[in-house]
Amino acid sequence: MDGISHSLGQQVFQKIREEILDGTYAKGKELKETAIGEELGVSRTPVREALRQLELEGLITIIPNKGAFVVGFSGQDIRDIYEMRLALEGLCVKRAALSADRVQIERMEEILYLADFHYSKGHMELMAGLDDKFHGLLYEAGGSKVLEHALKDYHQYLCRARKTSLSNRERAQQSNREHWRILEAVREQNAEKAEEAARMHIKCAIQNMEISGGREHGQD
Repeated sequence: MDGISHSLGQQVFQKIREEILDGTYAKGKELKETAIGEELGVSRTPVREALRQLELEGLITIIPNKGAFVVGFSGQDIRDIYEMRLALEGLCVKRAALSADRVQIERMEEILYLADFHYSKGHMELMAGLDDKFHGLLYEAGGSKVLEHALKDYHQYLCRARKTSLSNRERAQQSNREHWRILEAVREQNAEKAEEAARMHIKCAIQNMEISGGREHGQD
């Protein structure tokens, strides 16, 4: 029974975590055990377990006798995550240049052609989704489950920020050009060039964030 409860707790945790990261639960929102349990069709026990995990991740704060509230991210939190990506993504893409196979490269190329097409049509939301897929394939091509998991996790944290940033046409176009440079280096199996292109991509994202004053991240 404990194993079933733990499994439910993990499912509830993932669901609430996703909704915090995609903005469904905004900063300051109270998360009520009863309401969440009813919505998800579970008892309060797995909800309580999920909330404890979310507090450990720093996504919520639990105030005794008051409740659980969404914390959200500060501008510094976002900068810290980008700094971690700057180091890890460069390493992952460097590995991808040495291990990506033909099928992976062709899939990434297809995604970038689609992104160019949707840019020409002004479909910024679709570009954001393709951006997610491109990075996911890069992480997979790196051949390290540890790096892939860590980078996908950081991407989830930055999901809202990146989608809003990519709704800006100029940044969306620039971002896809950076992706093409990364893919070119991976196709050439040039590890150093690939790493530098990936690091430059993250640096441009950081610069874009700083220019906008963090507004694209929903921060104050």
